Amino acid sequence: MGNLKAAAEVPQTTINKPKPMAELLRKWGLPAVLLGPFLLLITVFFIAPVVLIIILAFTNMDSAMVWDLNGLLNFKKMASDPNLGEIMLNTVTYVGLTLALNIFLGLSLALLTTYFIQRETVGLVIRTIWMLPRISPPVVYVLLWLWFFDPSEYGVLNSLRALFDMSATNFLVDQPMTAVVLANGLIGASYGMIIFSSAIKSIPGDLFMAARVDGAAQRSIIFDIIIPAVRWPLMFVTLWQLLSLLTSYEYILLLTKGGPLIETEVMALYSYHKAFQSFEYGYGSAVALVLVVIALICTFIFWRIFGMDKMIKSSRVE
Repeated sequence: MGNLKAAAEVPQTTINKPKPMAELLRKWGLPAVLLGPFLLLITVFFIAPVVLIIILAFTNMDSAMVWDLNGLLNFKKMASDPNLGEIMLNTVTYVGLTLALNIFLGLSLALLTTYFIQRETVGLVIRTIWMLPRISPPVVYVLLWLWFFDPSEYGVLNSLRALFDMSATNFLVDQPMTAVVLANGLIGASYGMIIFSSAIKSIPGDLFMAARVDGAAQRSIIFDIIIPAVRWPLMFVTLWQLLSLLTSYEYILLLTKGGPLIETEVMALYSYHKAFQSFEYGYGSAVALVLVVIALICTFIFWRIFGMDKMIKSSRVE
């Protein structure tokens, strides 16, 4: 009787208390299942390559696949590289001009197809046509540009010049950076167009109606209502396109392979050439690591310009 009475006096919470492992599975089981594949992909394809680049940047790894740690030797070599100054200038020119074209053209297309053109069917057709290069293979897209810039009389550009009695030109040799910016800018605008279009459609229509009743001009509606409303998407697209352009080189490689006298050689392409053509894996990784640092600095600058800390704060109701 004494043992039964003692067992009855044991608190119920102690008897039903779950085991630590069961509690852990109950709390983190579903998040692990949902986020596990995503975290695995991030680790394998994003974090691991960055870690590998950091390690290789401080080695002398070459085609023999044998390497030793050499400290800052690759970075000292980079400082004395006679081509690096021009390559960095090419990178700034390419990224700056292409980013400006991407954002301006993408926002213009979004305004055209969602605000100025009220018929959704027409806007959808325009956006679909503009998205075709994005869903096409890069080689096919570049082949169209090579046909457009063909130096012979059968090239599209030279055919247009012939209509005005202008002589044929080899545009890819005379203006390689312009060709690269156009090819990347026109296809990159499609991404911003989709994001901006969705953001503009989410703006309540009552705001536009009230502005028109008050006699607001089109310019005022765009710069005082639409632009502030799409500030978050504008920051996102700007940062995304910036980071994408800093590391992109496929269209440059297919169009010009760096161009005559490295006129279109950017840092991402230079890292590729050093690693996979010259087989200087250590030096190529050092160039890539510098590019990663530049990307982080640019991200922080744009973070401050757009006031990201203010946008993520909870709104206050006075």
